[in-house]
Amino acid sequence: MVTNLYYNKQPTGGAQPATTDRVAVTDRTMLGRLPERGSHERGLVDEILDEGLVAHVGLATERGPIVLPMVYGRRDRDLFLHGAPASKFVRRAKHGVPVCVTVTLVDGLVLARSTFHHSINYRSVVVLGEAVEVRDLDERAAALEAIVDHVAPGRSGEARPANEQEVRGTTVLRLPIDEASAKVRTGPPKDDDEDLELPIWAGVVPVSTVFGEPVGDGIGLPVPVAPSAASYARPRVAAV
Repeated sequence: MVTNLYYNKQPTGGAQPATTDRVAVTDRTMLGRLPERGSHERGLVDEILDEGLVAHVGLATERGPIVLPMVYGRRDRDLFLHGAPASKFVRRAKHGVPVCVTVTLVDGLVLARSTFHHSINYRSVVVLGEAVEVRDLDERAAALEAIVDHVAPGRSGEARPANEQEVRGTTVLRLPIDEASAKVRTGPPKDDDEDLELPIWAGVVPVSTVFGEPVGDGIGLPVPVAPSAASYARPRVAAV
């Protein structure tokens, strides 16, 4: 189970600014539906972001809203996204357009005795804010390394660093992780009392991601499998 440190911490005094231990609580991040599952604890937000691999990034455009899946990286209190400078999505996002970033981890399929109470055990984070372009080339290169190391921890120390041309040819966006919320569901189904005597199985089917053995590309010099691939695993602190 996720530690109880993250539960029942919904603020009672309305909006609150971000602190070292908490992300900002705003009218956009206060949870109205099942608030007992929510948290604004920075530690939980960071843990979920660090375990995830793909973020869905949404913003409004003149042609309507759009949501794209993107890899990302986190360093301290910043989230980094990247894309080609010619991308319409990136061109719009880098000018301070409000974005919404979501990351979801599925931990189990919750099968109840009634179809109404079926659910999913999950951990999710929603980050809101305005993304800005990282213009300094050294900072941009460090952000790209953070994205690589998020996908494969330690990989930036094994591979050739991006050269200046490659760094200049990539747009990197920084999104402060200040206005956000986490939401978690754990445990068995919540059947109605009158359904508990039904002869129907109920429970949880755990869900986990399994990574296979590394497969080399078969070209280039013969070298041992890199440590980042040989011992690949996602960081996982909040076990369910």
